[in-house]
Amino acid sequence: MSMRKHIAFASMCMGLFIAQLDIQIVSSSLNEIGGGLSAGKDEMAWLQTSYLIAEIIVIPLSGWLSRVFSTRWLFTLSAGIFTLMSIACGLAWNIQIMIFFRALQGVAGASMIPLVFTTAFIYYQGKELGLAAAVVSALASLSPTVGPTLGGWITDNLDWRWLFYINILPGIYLVLSIPFLVNFDKPDLSLLKVADYPSIILLAMTLGCLEYTLEEGARWGWLDDNTILLTSVLALVSFILFAARTLTISNPIMDLHAFKDKNFTLGCFFLFLEGLGYSLLYI
Repeated sequence: MSMRKHIAFASMCMGLFIAQLDIQIVSSSLNEIGGGLSAGKDEMAWLQTSYLIAEIIVIPLSGWLSRVFSTRWLFTLSAGIFTLMSIACGLAWNIQIMIFFRALQGVAGASMIPLVFTTAFIYYQGKELGLAAAVVSALASLSPTVGPTLGGWITDNLDWRWLFYINILPGIYLVLSIPFLVNFDKPDLSLLKVADYPSIILLAMTLGCLEYTLEEGARWGWLDDNTILLTSVLALVSFILFAARTLTISNPIMDLHAFKDKNFTLGCFFLFLEGLGYSLLYI
């Protein structure tokens, strides 16, 4: 294993860390941000919700996007947009534009997360792969956990706008280094012509509505609220249509037949249980 690949993997882990860090880094500073932007509590909640919805929609599409643009250029583009949106969030002049920039930041940060896992499986084998997977999993769990603490310290000692400015230097490094460090696949833009765009729309509706329901449901009384009821129904209907279409066309955006593999399905189930346990950190 060459030193270049180790540096490439470590650099991509940095991208994963800052993308995950920004999920929770604003949570302990919402009052300060709200005061600076003259925003209420309901509006401030969207700083996290918009980021999460955008991130959750894009993550499942990252595999297809990496085949279209290649891992190297998708990661570089994501890091570049993430950095620009971090600057934009720091410069935001009202809550509406801040929410918009946060959503775009989530879109950009989303692809960096799964690409690190993919790269680990390509670069490493055997015991090295186990160590690499452990490092990535630890970073993915650690970054949103330390986010509120780090965010509170930054706000107390600097200014809430530095919650976003701290991404600038790592982002610039990634944009400049990844094109030279990562080069194990090639882009295939022809995939854009044969992509199943209806499935992409249905998947986005499913995940977006589901995330909104889970994120905002408790605050609005779950199904007693008409908006939560609507997003719940839309999530269910969109998922059924997405699954039906994906299982019957020749070029699905996601291969659901993978769930026929018992080991794969069991692994997903254990990850689901792990996610349930991890969510207790935020209660």
